[in-house]
Amino acid sequence: MLEFLYQIFPYALAFTAPILITAIGGLISERSGVVNIGLEGLMIIGTFVGAYVIHLYTQNLDPGQGVSFGMVSSALLAAALAGGIFALLHAYASISLNANQIISGTAINMLAAAFALFMSELLTGSERLGVLSGVERFDFPVLSKIPLIGPLFFTKMYMTTYLVLFIVLIVWFVLYKTPFGLRLRSCGEFPQASASMGINVIRMRYIGVFFSGVFAGLGGAILVLTYKGEFTGAVDGLGFLALATLIFGQWKPWRVVGASFFFGFMRTMSTMASVNDSLKALALPQELYKALPYVLTLVALLLFSKNAVGPKAAGESYDAGKR
Repeated sequence: MLEFLYQIFPYALAFTAPILITAIGGLISERSGVVNIGLEGLMIIGTFVGAYVIHLYTQNLDPGQGVSFGMVSSALLAAALAGGIFALLHAYASISLNANQIISGTAINMLAAAFALFMSELLTGSERLGVLSGVERFDFPVLSKIPLIGPLFFTKMYMTTYLVLFIVLIVWFVLYKTPFGLRLRSCGEFPQASASMGINVIRMRYIGVFFSGVFAGLGGAILVLTYKGEFTGAVDGLGFLALATLIFGQWKPWRVVGASFFFGFMRTMSTMASVNDSLKALALPQELYKALPYVLTLVALLLFSKNAVGPKAAGESYDAGKR
């Protein structure tokens, strides 16, 4: 059993990272009062931009030469910025124009996929864009030698996984330990009361949606620069899985971490079922493993969504003239 965990755990953390950072982006948006179901599309934008930036770098590299830390960092930053800018379309429609937030988010999903494929074809001549070299795995010095814990958390890891956990810590601190976080959360609960206290609700909601795009774009880039390795115009439903994670985690950062790992672990099992000896020994159909993450998502939503209480004003348009 312990050997099985040593084999699966590092990959589970790698699968968890893009789901988690995207779910945290959705959390910020909904805490400000705007539901963003366009996370799937924003992740696709991140995968394209991240892959394209690395593509530009690797064109000038010698065969077998890997990308540098600076190259990977610039790809992640570019993808995050692109996701944030694209999310402003959703912010403008749902906040400034008071459009239905679900319809707007759905439109973002469709537009983003089509836009990313079009730009890939326009810039590279192909709708598929492979990443020749991305984020490399590594063993954390000293910590990887710690019995039990080392092989689980500090062996065969991507640096982006630690980056995501650090961002979650920062987001938790900002949301619950700073005046800015209190103002943002109040806009998702009682926007009229917040406005009466001098808080600019529209600006706070724009900020929330922008950062949901930033983190979703970053999640897409992490996906393509780690285990996916190719832009294909899709992220296999991870954006929707992040939304399920958000509900399962009851809109609280650390619960979202646990929910993300749960879904990440299940997805890892479905991916490694054909290559892991322990899973192959069970002789279960491959289709069962592939369906497992999504079946468990439905089960989790059925069990927990009834009692999950999100921000009271999430999904509601804000009328600045109404008090």
